Amino acid sequence: MGFNNWNSTHCRAEFNEAMVKGIADLFVSKGLKAAGYQYVNLDDCWALPNRDASGNLVPDPVRFPNGIKAVADYVHGKGLKFGIYTSAGTKTCDTAGFPGGLGHEQQDANLFASFGVDYLKYDNCNNQGVDAKKRYTDMGNALKNTGRPIVYSLCEWGQNQPWTWAADVGHLWRTTGDIGDSWSSMIGIAHANQQLAAYAGPGHWNDPDMLEVGNGGMTAAEYRTHFSLWSMMSAPLLIGSDLRKASTETFDILSNADVIALDQDPLGKQGAVVSANGGQVVMVKELKNGDRAVSLTNENGSTATLSTTMDALGLGNRAPYSLKDLWSKAVTTNTTGNISVSVPAHATVVYRITPGPLVVPPSGTTALSSLSWTGASSGWGPVEKDRSNGEQAAGDGRTLTVNGATYAKGLGVHAASSISYHLGGVCTALTVDVGVDDEKSSNGSVVFQIYRDAVKVADSGLLTTADPAKRLTADLTGGQTLKLVVTDGGNGINSDHADWAAPQLTCN
Repeated sequence: MGFNNWNSTHCRAEFNEAMVKGIADLFVSKGLKAAGYQYVNLDDCWALPNRDASGNLVPDPVRFPNGIKAVADYVHGKGLKFGIYTSAGTKTCDTAGFPGGLGHEQQDANLFASFGVDYLKYDNCNNQGVDAKKRYTDMGNALKNTGRPIVYSLCEWGQNQPWTWAADVGHLWRTTGDIGDSWSSMIGIAHANQQLAAYAGPGHWNDPDMLEVGNGGMTAAEYRTHFSLWSMMSAPLLIGSDLRKASTETFDILSNADVIALDQDPLGKQGAVVSANGGQVVMVKELKNGDRAVSLTNENGSTATLSTTMDALGLGNRAPYSLKDLWSKAVTTNTTGNISVSVPAHATVVYRITPGPLVVPPSGTTALSSLSWTGASSGWGPVEKDRSNGEQAAGDGRTLTVNGATYAKGLGVHAASSISYHLGGVCTALTVDVGVDDEKSSNGSVVFQIYRDAVKVADSGLLTTADPAKRLTADLTGGQTLKLVVTDGGNGINSDHADWAAPQLTCN
């Protein structure tokens, strides 16, 4: 959480030492520091167009007459952290062409560490066609070599699918091109980032770009949607507006403690799309204490009623439910398990849901897909009951089919996936047929794993599209929780539509 100047100033003269110090002051005086914002980050144009005789970057003496370290020291003096920018190319992105870091990785990393830098945004301009993974890995290694903890942001624009490799290189990676201060830009980026939930987690985050809240191109309702979706997606919250000119309404949005708590929840799980039909999008986010957050976004131009169920949110059979609206702050009790709310155009309603007590499965043998899970995630679209994964929308799958064999009951998922159930110590066994669904004709390869509490009790080994279903039997005796996991087979997640077919749970 923090600030970056680019969206509000670009390279205009107002980007200077006084501005940066002013933002740090406002972090403290306006309560943003107390709300969790830490980083005050410089973007492009802080340096001169040429390196010095020793090859070092030189701070612009007009913008920063006291140098960069003095600004970093000022920011640190406020109990905040300081960030800087360069590009993984020969020049940065501004048309003036400031020096980039390509070929100067260790020299620049050492300089940044000497400034007291805590965060580096590494852009992708003028990269000379050098392999992206190499360029970003080289700077990542250089930062590590300094011995200073520096958060590393890969601004690669999603061109080379950094979500598949950047977790080993840095801490966050841009998933798209630059955001613009418009509804169409923001919601388009949200759609792209929503598809990548499986790749995010503590210490490695999908970055849909900084916030536009307060820059003037959207309505207050649209900015609340922007802030809500970024928080549901566990995205970095980097303010992109000039806080010296911000309205009370802007500060109110940016400092909503309840919404920030979703973004910063220690479980670190990016929210997943539950349903997306006709511009009505429902997301769910699992939280560390067992609560769920749900966002209901109306992307259309007129008011609409949006609905979902507790079962779809992974909270079935847990009534009564306490629902807190995180924007209006109203708290209600729900006993029906259904949520239905009127949502204005381009607005989002966000609830934090606290469920009632967990219920153990019934005695006897029960089809697992007939029970309510306590948590579920899937790499593409929601987990489906009694149908295949299909595409991203809920309910768009077909009959579960593995190597020609069809199944009436089961769970359709896409790697990477995880489904959890409460057992309460009363269940003894699970039997299930597993395999890659026939709806993808080639390339699918996955591994199925079953966990009793934290112990793996069954593993399918590698299964591909060509393999018949494999029967797994798992001993669940005494277990409090059951978790079904599907990982990719080592060649990426494309076509990894996986079926837990005919799952039978036996309990006493």
